[in-house]
Amino acid sequence: MTVSPALSTDAVPTDAVATDAAPTDAVSAGAASARAPGAWAAAADGVSTSAFDGSRVRVVLMLDIHDGTQQEFLEAYERIRHRVAAVPGHVSDQLCQSLENPTQWLLTSEWESAAPFLAWVNSEEHLDTVQPLQNCVRDTRSLRYSVLRETAGVHAGPRTGPDEQLRAAPRVGSNVVRHALTFTVRPGSEAEVAEILANYASPEPRVDDATRLLRTSLFLHGNRIVRAVEVRGDLQTALRHVARQPEVRAVEEALNPHLEQERDLDDPQSARRFFTLAAMPAVHHVASGGETAADTRRIALFYPVAPGAGAGLARLLARQDEAAAHVPDSPVRAATVFHRDDFVVRVVDVAGDPDDAPAFVLALRGAAGDGGVAAEAGRLLDTAAAGVDGPLTDDRTLLRLLAHARMRPLTDRRSPAS
Repeated sequence: MTVSPALSTDAVPTDAVATDAAPTDAVSAGAASARAPGAWAAAADGVSTSAFDGSRVRVVLMLDIHDGTQQEFLEAYERIRHRVAAVPGHVSDQLCQSLENPTQWLLTSEWESAAPFLAWVNSEEHLDTVQPLQNCVRDTRSLRYSVLRETAGVHAGPRTGPDEQLRAAPRVGSNVVRHALTFTVRPGSEAEVAEILANYASPEPRVDDATRLLRTSLFLHGNRIVRAVEVRGDLQTALRHVARQPEVRAVEEALNPHLEQERDLDDPQSARRFFTLAAMPAVHHVASGGETAADTRRIALFYPVAPGAGAGLARLLARQDEAAAHVPDSPVRAATVFHRDDFVVRVVDVAGDPDDAPAFVLALRGAAGDGGVAAEAGRLLDTAAAGVDGPLTDDRTLLRLLAHARMRPLTDRRSPAS
């Protein structure tokens, strides 16, 4: 179980933030692995984020509740805990109260893997389920972990479940967290929204000694906005810092009349619902490990997903990105897959002209010479709805798909080096 963060004026912002020139995570690349994304020797790849490694997930939620609401909070938890236990992928949870401070509580939950947890925590069902707890909660802090090792007591019975759910090695990378938001604006307002998001005043990038805003990239596809952010340190701390900045508040107010989903940022419940439903978690990130070329550019791809195929497509792209990271002539320096429901966005750092290598840039490199990859991609992509005809084994078809998927860049900002 988890509870949405207490959001009011600290609501996660939708506008761009100033960002830092730190390089993306990159470690030495080695031989490609044929295993599922995330199941490889940690010292030989450039994957720092993966929701697809199959490992169990432990969520730690620290809660600070209002004075005197302890019994109300416990009764609300009792009413909802069996609903949460029925969520697919949920294994167990424990509710704990501090020994020293009666307003400090801890809720830990275990999930079969990251995918079902991310689907649940960013859903309307989650928002509605945990609503009875919100009036008691003053603040929260949520931490999510993959389970790498588990040691039972000497006299404890054996734990049920497959041993392969524990990863053999840790992921490696720098102290960078990636996250994205997506939302739609009213048709006809795209030009004005683009102007707002391209010409705002940047807030202060330094949050504290441990946290800094690194980079924000904003893109437009039709009437859909995607905002991808990179933070060094703690994501929640950074986003709350940004939301308090007057520059950000001004952009939020300017955006409000153009949003298809109405919101009131002065209403914590309204803000919480908007930002939860706009969240697109980073489910996979990989960097090639090579030096960043001078002509490297950042692009975003909004894939035309067949109904119900979002999770499958995200997995395919993750697998393809992992394999391509070890190909010397790949122009892709880094790629992040963001996913929620049937929305899949991939932010790619490309050296040179993306049109020179559409298969690499689309993460469909095997499609040109691998009928299996082409067939799988054909099932997961709604190419007809995108107006893209022809086999995915043909470079001309891939160029048309690339042209359709590319989002219009609005801004790509890095903050000054620390």
